[in-house]
Amino acid sequence: MNFSRKRRVFHDEDAMSAMNDIMFFLMLFFLIISTMANPNVIKVLLPKAENSNTIAKQPVSLTITDDLKYFLNTEEISHDNLEAALSGAVENNTDRTVILRLAKSLTMQDLVDVLAIGVKHDMKMVLSTSK
Repeated sequence: MNFSRKRRVFHDEDAMSAMNDIMFFLMLFFLIISTMANPNVIKVLLPKAENSNTIAKQPVSLTITDDLKYFLNTEEISHDNLEAALSGAVENNTDRTVILRLAKSLTMQDLVDVLAIGVKHDMKMVLSTSK
């Protein structure tokens, strides 16, 4: 009787498809988290005080409509008086900030004209947008 065993060759298989999925999800997770984290923010617990003064900032708002009408806060002004009215309105503000609300259909030149006035009088201009 010949009892010889056949040798089976075992192939070592690694199921790497699950590992690929896990690595992909980890990479995606860290990419999303890294874009959400702001490294320039330093979190500090501020001390508490019994008496505190809050300064109510009244920002100056400049609105320009589609038909080039200029509104400083709620008052309509002409284009010729825009520079004088802006500099007069910002004099009382300590931070000298102007919030710009421009119509979507205006040209880039309209924006640049207003920004030039802000640079000339050392104003901070913030462009208001919608989501």
